[in-house]
Amino acid sequence: MSCGASSRHRRHPHQDDFITDTRSAPKVSKPKPPEKRKTVKSEKLSDLLNMADSSETDTEETKKKVEALEELKRVAKELQDEDLEKQKGAASNVRLRAKEGSEARVTLAMLGAIPPLVGMLDFDDSEAQIASLYALLNLGIGNDANKAAIVKAGAVHKMLQLIESPSAPNPLVSEAIVANFLGLSALDSNKSVIGSSGAIPFLVKTFENLDQQTSLQSKQDALRALYNLSIFSCNVPFILETDLIPFMLKTLGDMEVSERVLAVLSNLVSTPEGRKAISNARDAFPILVDVLNWNDSPGCQEKGSYILMIMAHKAYGDRQAMIEAGIVSSLLELTLLGSTLAQKRASRILDCLRVDKGKQVSENYGGNSCAAVSAPICGSSSSSTNPNVGTTDCLEEAEDMMSEENKAVKQLVQQSLQNNMRRIVKRANLPQDFVPSDHFKSLTASSTSKSLPF
Repeated sequence: MSCGASSRHRRHPHQDDFITDTRSAPKVSKPKPPEKRKTVKSEKLSDLLNMADSSETDTEETKKKVEALEELKRVAKELQDEDLEKQKGAASNVRLRAKEGSEARVTLAMLGAIPPLVGMLDFDDSEAQIASLYALLNLGIGNDANKAAIVKAGAVHKMLQLIESPSAPNPLVSEAIVANFLGLSALDSNKSVIGSSGAIPFLVKTFENLDQQTSLQSKQDALRALYNLSIFSCNVPFILETDLIPFMLKTLGDMEVSERVLAVLSNLVSTPEGRKAISNARDAFPILVDVLNWNDSPGCQEKGSYILMIMAHKAYGDRQAMIEAGIVSSLLELTLLGSTLAQKRASRILDCLRVDKGKQVSENYGGNSCAAVSAPICGSSSSSTNPNVGTTDCLEEAEDMMSEENKAVKQLVQQSLQNNMRRIVKRANLPQDFVPSDHFKSLTASSTSKSLPF
């Protein structure tokens, strides 16, 4: 009993320590539950405050949008006012509002701003006309629906009436009309309407600026509008009725407009009548070949080579005119020093020219060989007794003659290529011991089917 009691009351040497450690555990430093609750409450409070701020911000933005809409409504209503001064002020407001953003352009069009602006073009007041024109211009910026609506409202016809009026139009009005034609012609569905309306002669006259009264900006706008219109092939006949092509060829060299001029010619050359007009223009090929040498203007080289490539592909007579203008050396130089696109186009033109030269050489050789075979000059007795032997001898003579001609042609080719290489090295400021690339060697191979001994 005593032993059992003693055994029951006997303790492990570390038992008290274990119990003590366990009981002292709450004394260890730990985050208190009340502090966690405070943190959660503070986060919720912060979220509520943020939501309140965002709601206030949304309310302010909504308020601003409502105020802006009311202002646009007021402006659209003033456009229909009978007071001319209010209408001019409203048109100026439309111009400013439409310039600020796309939403304003959409909203103003929905509020019916376009028809009264077009109607203001009938007023005999240049200030009203200018305000209306620039308001329409800004409404059409980046908005195809507005561009179509402006044309549908009859703006093109009214603009032309201003131009064709007996009294000379205000230069500022003319510039605003040119700017509108540029913007409206960017939409494909408007190209045919503007082109057939009679606007092209006005744009050509503005670009040519023969009276020296057009600003540089208006001149460039007119050329860009003509480029837009020339994309639509049905407008090409209207362009060809003017003297635009000869004038554009004369302006090549003016680097402010040269690349755009070549872009217009690139559109015109895509039609048979356009190619014919360019081909018939005075000094067209010498001028275009000279463009290939503009190493400081790769864009012009690319467009010039495109025009010549299309014409070389379509007409034998044009290829001969190009050769006479000295195109071969320019093309060889372009394959060395031009941009990647210009090099490809130059190579294609060379291919077209090589085909012609190959045909000429083959015709010459064919004519000589046929004559030798059909009329053999055989003085030996064996030829009379054995006609096959005589024919064989004559064929051998023809082959020898062709071989000699081949050698002569190859020699001419080599001399021509050497001269061209010297000229290219000199123009490119390359060292005299410059070694041509494999690409150039492939273009100037000495075989008669690939060489250009011009």
